[in-house]
Amino acid sequence: MKSLNNCILILLIIFSTTATAQEANYADLLQNIDSRDKVSLNGKWDIIVDPLENGFYNHRLQEYDKGYFKNAKMQSPSDLIEYNFDTSLQLNVPGDWNTQMDKLYYYEGTLWYKKDFDYTPTSNQESFLYFEAVNYEAIVYLNGEKLGKHVGGYTPFQFNVTDKLVEGNNFVVVKVDNKRKKENVPTVNQDWWNYGGITRSVHLINVPKTHIEDYSVQLEKGTTNTISGWVTVANATDGDAVSIKIPELKKTVKATVKNGKASFTINAKPNLWSPDSPKLYEVIIDTSTDKVIDHIGFRNISTDGSKILVNGKETFLKGISIHEEAAFKTGRVVSVEECKVLLNWAKELGCNFLRLAHYPHSEAMVKEAEKMGFLIWSEIPVYWTIQFDNEDTYANAENQLTEMISRDKNRASVVLWSMANETPESEPRLSFIGNLAKKARQLDNTRLITAALDTQGKGDDGNLIEDPLGEVVDVIGINNYCGWYYGDVDSCSSIKWASAYNKPMIMSEIGGGALYGLHGDKNERWTEEYQEELFKSNIEMMKNIDFMSGLSPWILMDFRSSRRPLRRIQDDFNRKGLISEQGMKKKAFFTLQEYYLEMDKK
Repeated sequence: MKSLNNCILILLIIFSTTATAQEANYADLLQNIDSRDKVSLNGKWDIIVDPLENGFYNHRLQEYDKGYFKNAKMQSPSDLIEYNFDTSLQLNVPGDWNTQMDKLYYYEGTLWYKKDFDYTPTSNQESFLYFEAVNYEAIVYLNGEKLGKHVGGYTPFQFNVTDKLVEGNNFVVVKVDNKRKKENVPTVNQDWWNYGGITRSVHLINVPKTHIEDYSVQLEKGTTNTISGWVTVANATDGDAVSIKIPELKKTVKATVKNGKASFTINAKPNLWSPDSPKLYEVIIDTSTDKVIDHIGFRNISTDGSKILVNGKETFLKGISIHEEAAFKTGRVVSVEECKVLLNWAKELGCNFLRLAHYPHSEAMVKEAEKMGFLIWSEIPVYWTIQFDNEDTYANAENQLTEMISRDKNRASVVLWSMANETPESEPRLSFIGNLAKKARQLDNTRLITAALDTQGKGDDGNLIEDPLGEVVDVIGINNYCGWYYGDVDSCSSIKWASAYNKPMIMSEIGGGALYGLHGDKNERWTEEYQEELFKSNIEMMKNIDFMSGLSPWILMDFRSSRRPLRRIQDDFNRKGLISEQGMKKKAFFTLQEYYLEMDKK
């Protein structure tokens, strides 16, 4: 009966995915903020640590109308005000609070941020307060007035503040709360550090009142000579003209706005973006009042049985998984330079593919990876045992998915939208993730859908991939830790695999931990020799999987995790990295590098 119910549920999901991307509702986000007139609000922010949330609730636990967001000042010597941002501590934005201040290393709770800035009004202009990411829950106030709330630690959000700014000095206050909750996405249990704070950049973006809001420009699915898309123009009038130019292709088309949107088609033969040739074209979008410039690549991604095709050519994804954690200093990545350190290591390893785990990485990371020719797996943090039967949890996950796709839909490098990682089988989970896949296809029907599974069964031919979620996705991810969480290292090479689905499979995680510089016998856990032998045995196993189309071992660099307390070995780090957090390459790095180099010779 369970199997029959799963089949019915899968069919309902599949047959309800007929909506086109044009009918989907994207997140309310300005596309391509790098091409906008923006004022950085990065730098030192005043902060108040508030574990009891005294700045938000009164002593009756009622929301307080005179909270810290008012940024109140003493008007007379007798005034009682028990906080003062101007004499408080400071933190850098962007950045996490855990690694900037020792006493906040393990802190989970509320912290208030305040920033002063000047503003000069301009006629016929709109202004947006744009946050690239805040972990996890943000309530934003401008000049003491609440703008709104955002939930989710890795995607951008914005507020239209045109009518709320004043000439001269303004101040923004953000209540940031990173407490883990069972109903959150991710839930209370996760294997990466719960970095709190305004972890990515903050901007005040100024645009004309009638402005280009969002757009999609890409090859139509299954074609190499038809570029299609749309442009939404805020505050436009029906009949307004929009121009889309690709100068290098000598193409210019005019489109007309109707109900705020202009659609277009361009017949062209662009040089296709690929890992070997990551070609980007300048694309200029013009209206009578606004202009946005982007650099966009054109490519196709598809499957044929167990093969992944890039521009119709079978392509094996030689990858590595990456957390958005900075080398050397550790903590959240906050700059393009820190992105490039990780990406250059992946390039040195021989990769053409990155799994950006377990959440959407910064826009800077995606754009730099695109320039370097990496194919990208982008993921939302539906991780382990979240509340699959909770409607609010689903709404949260779908919103994070929508914001991820809305931001990165024009990036040719992104080829896989991942719905989840290592989730246990159940009907609520199948419905939850199936509906996310449906939403992703409505938003973007040109990319592949995946999820990382750790739910293999046993069949006559060995490990059997039969999770019903395999029917929902286009590409099946498999996490398998032979030699680390189960089995002897020597046994891995002989493991056989079979699949119930004629679909590509990516070995999305294999690996084991090692402390850089710790040496010993190859059967001694935590040594570089053990990790090296584990990779050798797993590589032999993967060589015999004829339906495997790629891999992204776990993980490029050691990263902080509060699940990893073993002193003198882990010290709050997951040690499965091929490189230490201080940039030292372990033996297994060169083992995987050699495997990828051998592939290139074939």
